[in-house]
Order: sequence, then C-alpha cells, then structure tokens
Amino acid sequence: MNIVVEGVNIFAATGGCAFDPKKPTVVFVHGSGLDHRSWALQSRWFAFHGYSVFAPDFPGHSLSEGEPLKSIESMGKWLVKAINHSGAESVHLVGHSQGFLVALEAATLLGEKIKSLTAVASASAIPVNESLVETAKKNTEEAAEMLLKWGFGSLSHSGSSAIPGMQPIGIGRQIMSKNPLAEDLLACNNYKNGANCAKAIKVPSNVILATEDKNTPYKFGLELAELLGAKTTTISGAGHMLPIESPKSTLDAIKTFILKTSS
Repeated sequence: MNIVVEGVNIFAATGGCAFDPKKPTVVFVHGSGLDHRSWALQSRWFAFHGYSVFAPDFPGHSLSEGEPLKSIESMGKWLVKAINHSGAESVHLVGHSQGFLVALEAATLLGEKIKSLTAVASASAIPVNESLVETAKKNTEEAAEMLLKWGFGSLSHSGSSAIPGMQPIGIGRQIMSKNPLAEDLLACNNYKNGANCAKAIKVPSNVILATEDKNTPYKFGLELAELLGAKTTTISGAGHMLPIESPKSTLDAIKTFILKTSS
C-alpha cells in the first residue's frame, strides 16, 4: 500500500492482503540498504494468518520516495509516524539488524500500542567497519558485495537456497546496490542509545540469533537478550542475513513467539 508521511510518498508491503488496522499488526523493519522484500515469506505468512502486515521501505529506499534519513533516532521517530498514518491499533515490532535499532527507538515512543518486540540478527549497538563505510560512500555496488560476503553463512556461499532457482546473495546484491547503503551504515555506526532503550523496554521481547553472524556476533546478541530480558532462539549454520538466508527458520522463530504473546 502507499501512504504519505511528512509529505513524502511511502510504500509499505502488506503481505498480499488488504491492510486492516483493527487486526494486530506485525511491523517488519528492514536492515541497511534493504527493503520490504527482505520479509517476503514472513510477511505473507502473517498476512494470511489473522494479522495485518506493515513492512515499509524507508525514505529513499526502493519504492519509497524522499531523502534517506541520517540517524537511527530520526528513523525511529519516522517509523512511529508511519505506523500512526497506517491506523494500526496494536503492533508487534520485528527488526533485522539496523532495523531493530530503529525498532528500539520506536518502541519507546509507541506507548500502549506496542505489544511485543523481536530482534533478528542484531545487537544494542552495531559498529561498522571503517573500510566498508568508505567504500559505500564511493561505490554502493562494491560495498554491497563486501557486506554480503561477510553477511551470509557458509551454506549460502556454497549455493544453498531456500528458494528454488534463486540465490539469496544475488537477491541481496540486487536490492542493496540501488539503495542508500552509506547513509544507513553511518547511522548504525553513530548510534549509541541502544542499551538505554533496551533497558526501558517492558513488553515481551524475542532475540533471534545466528551462529555464523559476523556483523553482529552471537555474543552481542546474547548481551542484547539479557538487557531486554528476552527469549532467545538460535539458528545454526546461518549468518547475518537471516530473513532472506534462512527465511523459514526465521519465520518459525518469529511466529512461535508472536502467537504465544498474542494468546
């Protein structure tokens, strides 16, 4: 669906079903340089099982117009405005990597509207390799290639894919190379408020981790879970790009938690 936020046309995927603000809404927040397609399997499942789905492309990303936002804090405020524009009455927030940092900021502003919070391959802080940032400023395609080499686990690098005929690294490259990766990476690198936000969160929380995650290593995910008092799920043999690298396992971990929280 299309909405207007602060005068800018924004696209949000709804999982293939009409958006109903009266239903509990699962908000999927994409990571650096990515978009709503990160959540293709997960968003479709929830849309067809009693939930509304709201998976926006952030400003300047893919199908959304406007200029990219420069900080995690401004992204969090923007996300709350977008959710409010959608009319959603109750929200389960799910964020991947940078998207979870944005979800942390948004969670502190949503009040009683937020019902649960899920981190996918994330931490309370995500420092970014300086060489990657500098490369992204000069050449987005080259930086995307670097990030994806680090971001996927060994099975994906050997050609394994959950989608017959599709290679997840290729999908990630196609999306990232056309989006404002440098701005996203800088926002991640500069963000320092994650631990404070995590300590303030009172809703049920879930942290989904990958054993081969080089971008937000496993131990930092466990530290995040401790800050949140969260349930944890570990996906073995996968790397940082969980939503597109291990879509079914990621979906299983998200839906098990949200269904239990909603019951």
